[in-house]
Amino acid sequence: MIPKLTFGRTGHLSSRTIFGGFAVGMLPQPEADRVLDILLEYGVNHIDTAPSYAEAEQRIGPWMDRYRSEFFLATKVDKRTYAEARDQLHQSLERLHTDYVDLIQLHFLVDRQEWETAMGPDGALKALVEAREQGLVKYIGVTGHEVAVAERHLQSLERFDFDSVLLPYNFPMMQNPVYDENFRRLLDVCRERNVAVQTIKSLACGAWGNRKQTFTTWYRALDDQADIDRAVHWVLGNPEVFLNTSGDATLLPKILDAASRFVTRPTEAEMQAMVVQNNMEPLFT
Repeated sequence: MIPKLTFGRTGHLSSRTIFGGFAVGMLPQPEADRVLDILLEYGVNHIDTAPSYAEAEQRIGPWMDRYRSEFFLATKVDKRTYAEARDQLHQSLERLHTDYVDLIQLHFLVDRQEWETAMGPDGALKALVEAREQGLVKYIGVTGHEVAVAERHLQSLERFDFDSVLLPYNFPMMQNPVYDENFRRLLDVCRERNVAVQTIKSLACGAWGNRKQTFTTWYRALDDQADIDRAVHWVLGNPEVFLNTSGDATLLPKILDAASRFVTRPTEAEMQAMVVQNNMEPLFT
């Protein structure tokens, strides 16, 4: 079974490995159900999805009919204005077969202009706060990609008291001194405020480039179990973060298996050797 950790100030004891919903976004319902059933085997009790993850919400919804009470359920809005975000949230609730979600997140909020719009007087954040007052959501978070995301999350936390953040975290990316510094600064703030920190792209090796795409992830991903073990254990070696699984159904059992066996973090030398062996490079530069 995968260990659990209190998800920030929410008080929910979440599995440290959170299911990334994109993995079922392009599957037929029977196959999606079988993938979701794997979560029960490992004690995963936290799902993170989004309306932009193909048909993930539509696949998770019917499964929620049986298991809603057992899961902390999170989704996102990628619209930036009040009316658009409000309507998108209501659509997600319908797709997910629920009358509330535990966590709603402003999705990929990095671009400065989009940030100003979403955080403005008639922006998406206003819709999420209103939804919280109406009991449609319990908590509000913010997510993002790219090198600038850690610094942007810090600015978001200055503007609003978010309950969670989500951003990339893996060994190659943390070799970027700017990202490393800003990630650590963000972690300090989140620790002080008891904000949950979710991490993505644990298996990322870089862009596909001219290579044949073999997974539904938009980036190259590790697929050997020993390498996945090292990548997953490196992330979980930071006791303050959660690991969100990759967006490919075939990788899910390997990630959960690795997470269930976590004991210690691999050494710097082991990680460097894996980087060389797999031609790994930062996904964001």
